[in-house]
Amino acid sequence: MNMQPHLPLPAASLRHFIDLSDWDGERIRKLLKEAGRLKKAHAAGKSKPLLQGRVLGLIFEKPSLRTRVSFQAGMAQLGGTAIFLTDIDTGLGKRETLPDIARTVSQFVDAVVLRTYRHETVEQFARWSSCPVINGLSDYAHPCQALGDLLTLSEVSGGKLDGRTVVFVGDGNNVARSLALACGKVGVQFVLSAPDGYGFDAHFLDVYRDQLGTLPVQDPDPQRAVAAADVIYTDVWASMGQEAQADERRRCFAAYQVNDALLARAPARARVMHCLPAHRGEEITDDVLDGPQSVAFEQAGNRMHAQKALLLWVMG
Repeated sequence: MNMQPHLPLPAASLRHFIDLSDWDGERIRKLLKEAGRLKKAHAAGKSKPLLQGRVLGLIFEKPSLRTRVSFQAGMAQLGGTAIFLTDIDTGLGKRETLPDIARTVSQFVDAVVLRTYRHETVEQFARWSSCPVINGLSDYAHPCQALGDLLTLSEVSGGKLDGRTVVFVGDGNNVARSLALACGKVGVQFVLSAPDGYGFDAHFLDVYRDQLGTLPVQDPDPQRAVAAADVIYTDVWASMGQEAQADERRRCFAAYQVNDALLARAPARARVMHCLPAHRGEEITDDVLDGPQSVAFEQAGNRMHAQKALLLWVMG
């Protein structure tokens, strides 16, 4: 029989980080300030073992480079340890039920990072976990990426976020959803430029309206959209799990490539961001990704510093 357990659920006071719906602008700004402080301390060789003796569990259904390395390195710099588990190790919902895995693993570690295909997996794991759960990526949201993105935007803008404009050229995917919500909460104008059928879904628009009282700007013309951009942001056209749609998506997004011609339509101050990995020659060209206006690799590095601040918050 496949029965659900009837033990009491963990306390709701746990500091989970599932998406940005529960965070307001003040909390985001505080985290960015702490991330900046941690980054400066690390550069000066003055990192402190603030999480000494703590253990972070990493449970990943999907392959990862930046998410895995940034969390593991961040924990090491804070004096803690990380344990990495693939889907083969855990078999989420296959070898045993997801509640059983959550209730077991959360007794061994102080926090868990999940990188999953389905957002519901993160939500259900958090429901049964007795330690904080962090969404390292799901099909719906990528909130850790958004925190690193805002840290990067703050750095290239001299610490100022209010009034800046981020133009996301591409699919209204998990990265775009999280970044749009984060931007809206700290006074950054977010514009999505996507072809018809690839904009934000109705559910997310409802969430955004409930949270911010308005709707994000969506402009299908990328050349018009980037005219006032402080940041031009892009992502792959077909993410993991969308391989069967790759050819169709290449056709639909052909006019949405971030290249020299598009960059020429933006102000000279504009910087280029990409959450990586990049499909060079598709959504972005080599000369732009490797060019002087690109901050994509600094942006990747900032994932670690933002997540260190996040780890300190979730573990108290």
